[in-house]
Amino acid sequence: MIKMSEDKIRCKWCNSCNELYVKYHDEEWGIPNFDDHYLYEMLVLESFQAGLSWETILNKREDFRIAFDNFDIEKILEYDEDKFEELMNNEKIVRNKLKINAAINNAFIFKEIVSEFDSFYNYLKTFTNGEIIYENDRGYSPLSEEISKNLKKRGMKFVGPTIIYSFLQAIGIINSHDEECFLYKQV
Repeated sequence: MIKMSEDKIRCKWCNSCNELYVKYHDEEWGIPNFDDHYLYEMLVLESFQAGLSWETILNKREDFRIAFDNFDIEKILEYDEDKFEELMNNEKIVRNKLKINAAINNAFIFKEIVSEFDSFYNYLKTFTNGEIIYENDRGYSPLSEEISKNLKKRGMKFVGPTIIYSFLQAIGIINSHDEECFLYKQV
C-alpha cells in the first residue's frame, strides 16, 4: 500500500511519485465510465500497453490523444497510408506497426458494434448483465476470455484476455482496488 501525505491509502501499484498516476488512480481507474468515446480510447491505450507498463502509456496519453485525433473514430476511419506513416514516425507515442494497425482496424469493428448494440457498453452488458465485479490479484478471467474471444471473432486485434481484463478494470466493470485502498468498494 502507498500512503500519501493526505493520509489516503492507495493500491500498491500506484506510483506515489507520479502525480499523473495518482490522479489516474484516484479519479479514473475502476470508476464506471461507459461513454463510447472513452471506451474506444481506453481500448486503444490498453492495447498499446501490451508488453509495457501502464505508467509508460499513461505518461504518453496526451501525445496519443494528439496523434490519434483525440480518438475520434470518424477521423480514424479516414486514416490513410500517409497518416499511418505519420504515426509510425511520431517519437512521442509507441511506434509499433502492429499496434497502430490494430488501433485503426479496431475503430471499424468498434463502430460496427456500436451500430449493432447502440453503444459499446450495451455490447459489454451482454457478457456482464450490467454488474460490477469485485476481484483482485488477477490478470485475466473467464469474463475477459469470453469478451476477447468474441472481439477476435469480430476481427479485432490486440484484444487478448489480459488486455481485455485491464480494459474492464480501467472502465469500472471490474473493480480491483486493494481492500486497504480508500476507493475499495466506494465506486
